[in-house]
Amino acid sequence: MRTAFLMTALLLLAAPAQAAEDHERSKYVTMVLQAFAAKVECPGTDVAYQDLVQKAQQMHLPDGTTEQVRKAIAWMHTGGKMGEKQPDDVMAEVAVATQATDLDQRRLGMPGWCELQKTNLAGLIRAKGG
Repeated sequence: MRTAFLMTALLLLAAPAQAAEDHERSKYVTMVLQAFAAKVECPGTDVAYQDLVQKAQQMHLPDGTTEQVRKAIAWMHTGGKMGEKQPDDVMAEVAVATQATDLDQRRLGMPGWCELQKTNLAGLIRAKGG
C-alpha cells in the first residue's frame, strides 16, 4: 500500500513537469514550422539551422529536438519523400502547427503573414544573405 501511494505521488509530481516540457516542445515545433514556411513563402527570407538549435537549447529541450522536428516537417510536407517519420506525438504537433499556420496565412494573407513573422520569429529568420 505504501509503495502504491509513493508511486502515485511520484507520478503526480512528474505529470506537471512533463506537461510543461510538452508545451514548450509544441511551441518550438510551431516556431520551427513557421520559420521554414517563411523561408519558402516570404521573398528574401532565410533560416539559419544553428539559430533553431540555439533556441531549442534556450527552451531547455532535449538535444536532437531540432533535427527530429525538421525531419518530421520534411516528411509530412513532402508526403514522405524527404525527412523521416518521427514518433506520433511529434507528428501530431507538426500537424497542429501546420493547420494553425495555414489558418493564419489565410486570415492575414501571405504578405501580412510574412510581415508578422519578421517580428514573431526575430532571431530565427533573417534576410537572405544576412
